[in-house]
Amino acid sequence: MLVDGAEALPQIAEAIASARSSVWLAGWFFTPGFRLAPGDPRTLRDLLAEAAERVDVRLLAWAGAPLPLFRPDRGEVASMRQALSEGTAVRVALDDCERPLHCHHEKLVIVDGETAFVGGIDLTTLSGDRLDTPEHPARGALGWHDAAARLRGPAVADVAAHFRLRWLEVTGEELPVGPPPAPAGDVEVQVVRTVPEAMYEGLPRGEFSILESYLRALRSARRLVYLENQFLWSPEIVTVLEELLRRPPDEDFRLLVLLPAKPNNGDDDTRGQLGRLVAADDARGRILACTLYQRGSDAARPVYVHAKIGIVDDTWLTIGSANLNEHSLFNDTEMNVVTHDATVVRSTRLRLWSEHLDLSVDELGRGDPTEVVDAVWRPLAEQQLRRRLDGRPLTHRVLRLPHVSRRTEALRGPINGLLVDG
Repeated sequence: MLVDGAEALPQIAEAIASARSSVWLAGWFFTPGFRLAPGDPRTLRDLLAEAAERVDVRLLAWAGAPLPLFRPDRGEVASMRQALSEGTAVRVALDDCERPLHCHHEKLVIVDGETAFVGGIDLTTLSGDRLDTPEHPARGALGWHDAAARLRGPAVADVAAHFRLRWLEVTGEELPVGPPPAPAGDVEVQVVRTVPEAMYEGLPRGEFSILESYLRALRSARRLVYLENQFLWSPEIVTVLEELLRRPPDEDFRLLVLLPAKPNNGDDDTRGQLGRLVAADDARGRILACTLYQRGSDAARPVYVHAKIGIVDDTWLTIGSANLNEHSLFNDTEMNVVTHDATVVRSTRLRLWSEHLDLSVDELGRGDPTEVVDAVWRPLAEQQLRRRLDGRPLTHRVLRLPHVSRRTEALRGPINGLLVDG
């Protein structure tokens, strides 16, 4: 598990730089001048161009929005393609097999068919600089919280197979299948994805295993659901969460969600769905919605929560590119990984909570999750919200998400899902 850009991006850069046979990347958008490590003068273009002198380097990107009302538009993507391929041996393909108003959203790096990075981190500065640390210091710009998983072993073959499918559909070129990677540990991992139906000939009925895995896990929840996500307005997900709050499976059940203070779209949709969840809880204190801010400065700005992580009962974990909206669960291409390894799940939760609460993993590990939500998360988030509303500098990063109303735009998420997402 790689949390925040300062940990994940240098590892991606090192994997690319040390590739022996191939580097395959798939993403929403790539910035040629993006730097993946502090103080490293090499840009993404430099890394790929150098690697392409000795190994096969292929980059598969979304072709961009057909109308220049949205970014990246097709002109920006064409410029990106030229910058990455001109004067290099890097192969760049643009995927325009899309539904209207949707995109190709997964973020994948596959090196030598043996190592894969799957997560939420785009190799771009578009919308924000991903190279941020767990401390999220005030830096005169939006902070950025994100995460990815580094995979080795047989699961990498599933990630590579997805890339080969898309490359074949876009270019007509069939990429060779290498030998399956040998087992690399004892953690069982499942690769799940969203591929809309009727998009690719090789997968005519599509695949919606990200949604299936979320629904199975949430319906089995007993004491804790912890979600970090950019959005929360999927009616399918919210309906299950409502039921958990209305008829909790255990007296100590808690739902803790971490969201951006202001997502780049769908703000009212998310707040409306949170309103539904607050109403289902009926003031019993089982739900807490929080966000992140930089701290210690009057100029501190929000920390954009871009991670897509779900944890249930310290026994189920998913991480990847899928947001909890209809785009990601039905209409965009996405990839997540899932594990039931309790050691990995619990250690990931404690590491994330340690970052957000400024407490050590040991301190947090001594407490029951319900006790930590009630005695640490809630009072701290309320305190920091009051400080912000009073105009005082923050002493911690976590705030309760303000203006969560029972009535605020409660139908916007479902309506958006029907009219926009189809």
